[in-house]
Amino acid sequence: MKESYLADAIDPAQVRRALVIKLRHHGDVLLTSPLFTVLAEQIPGIEIDALVYADTAPMLEDHPCITQVHGIDRSWKRQGLKVQWQQERALQQRLRRRSYDLIIHLTEHARGARLVRRLKPCYSVARRYRAKRGNWWRRSFTHTYTIPKKPRHTIEVHLDALRRLGLYPDMAHRRLVIEPGAAATARAEQLLEQFSLPADGYLLIHPTSRWLFKGWSRKGFARLIDGLHEAGHKLIMTAAPDDREMEIARAILDMCNAPVVDLAGQLSLKELAALIDRARCFIGLDSVPMHIAAATSTPCVALFGPSDEQTWGPWMVPHRVVSNSFSCRPCGLDGCGNGKVSDCLMAIQPEQVITALEALLAEAGRDY
Repeated sequence: MKESYLADAIDPAQVRRALVIKLRHHGDVLLTSPLFTVLAEQIPGIEIDALVYADTAPMLEDHPCITQVHGIDRSWKRQGLKVQWQQERALQQRLRRRSYDLIIHLTEHARGARLVRRLKPCYSVARRYRAKRGNWWRRSFTHTYTIPKKPRHTIEVHLDALRRLGLYPDMAHRRLVIEPGAAATARAEQLLEQFSLPADGYLLIHPTSRWLFKGWSRKGFARLIDGLHEAGHKLIMTAAPDDREMEIARAILDMCNAPVVDLAGQLSLKELAALIDRARCFIGLDSVPMHIAAATSTPCVALFGPSDEQTWGPWMVPHRVVSNSFSCRPCGLDGCGNGKVSDCLMAIQPEQVITALEALLAEAGRDY
């Protein structure tokens, strides 16, 4: 471990077991994966657990530096107060039995602060939220930290929690991590064989996002797919098994003339990761699959509009961001006028995406 410059740095010898809390969506959870790697490298022999929503657990399962992944089922609330209370109590008992010496809370969720107060670890750290939480929040933790006002990648904001404790990450340990697992890998290989697609011989296009305001036009994706086919590329298209995303995928395919391997709605997140891992390049939006591409070191072309690529862009992977220089972007709003449609994204032309792909593949030393 490196020498610390902080007077209140933690004593690593006192930390045998840590809990990292991230109660957010899939992409947010995946972006915590480098923190586990860095913490394990900084404190050899430590056991590190994660607490996430149960549906996001696949993002961290099989991470080599994680001992246990605890899940909170969002359906508890819908099952009535008695069931919710029983499940919450059982979770707290499981966490208490783990006897954490350190808790790292990575969101502003009040549940994390309440857990820290109940579990009473030796050390705890969270981002400072003066306006939202005040003294109650600050006094819940032994350490708090402030993030800069200028854009900073979310992964670095996560790692600031460790810096505040006197643990300084090396660049070599900051990569995203996702482990598809044996079953998902076998399914991916079976699909590639079924459709006669050699590994590293296809482009994977994921044209949907759970957030509509991050979406590009269906016609744009259809024209892009036709253009890529004319250039000789083999194509796989994927989408989440969500009614709205499936409707978008079907509309795009209906407008295409090119043959596409349609796997929309047919893959688990782990299977999607295994297929992205074998792709020549990933093309998509600011979304979970884009972060999966970064985690699997798959080059990616990402379309950005209202969200900020400095905060959410592809991390430590060859990539191209396609965007337009609108004076108002990145605004962070859910579409222009909160209308779920972002003009800065809709103005992107398929030719821009193809040009970005050509440059990316040329940079990777591959013929287009």
